[in-house]
Amino acid sequence: MRNYYSKKLSSSNLQKCYEIAPLQVKKYLEAEIVFVLKHINSEDKVLELGCGYGRVLQRLVEKAKKVIGIDTSRESLQFARKMIMYNNSLELFEMNAIDIYFEDGDFDVVICIQNGISAFHVDKEKLIKEAVRVTRSGGKVLFSSYSEKFWEDRLEWFQLQAEHDLIGEIDYEKTGNGVIVCKDGFRATTVSTDEFLYLTKNMNVNTKIIEVDNFSIFCLLKVNF
Repeated sequence: MRNYYSKKLSSSNLQKCYEIAPLQVKKYLEAEIVFVLKHINSEDKVLELGCGYGRVLQRLVEKAKKVIGIDTSRESLQFARKMIMYNNSLELFEMNAIDIYFEDGDFDVVICIQNGISAFHVDKEKLIKEAVRVTRSGGKVLFSSYSEKFWEDRLEWFQLQAEHDLIGEIDYEKTGNGVIVCKDGFRATTVSTDEFLYLTKNMNVNTKIIEVDNFSIFCLLKVNF
């Protein structure tokens, strides 16, 4: 499953997923970015976990002083370098989000949006801890997942991806309750408000859960080291 986004859903294929998205999904994607940008200042150093082909990076570099994107897909990173005009405020690295090669407290803001916390298929608690580790005291970490209210639109989007052979055929007998399962083994889950609170309860953070436009559940962490 970890290889799904580094191989089948990488670079131009990943870009196509967003290009074919229904109108409501495109509104959701934009709402997430707008929400994130509100939490970034012009002097901030920002890290995006799972930056893919650079869809969000393009907006981050317009707002922050320094932006670093990491991803496990070399193809996606190469695609991002070609797509985003050279900008000395942006750096890209092939790196796993649960093993970040940066110093403690190196960033003002760390983001992992569009349900990356589930899509990465890694230990969620370890992922959050690593994001918190590289964020300075007083800095922010933002994770997002899908709202339950967004289920029908999300399912329609995945159906379109399956029709375009970007993901496997959907197994409707196993799909439901926030989980989308494909016959090739692909499985897309979500993180609920209660799960976010449980995952962060023993960390040195102030946790705030915010629902954005009936689309996203954001877990906003303020780091307290």
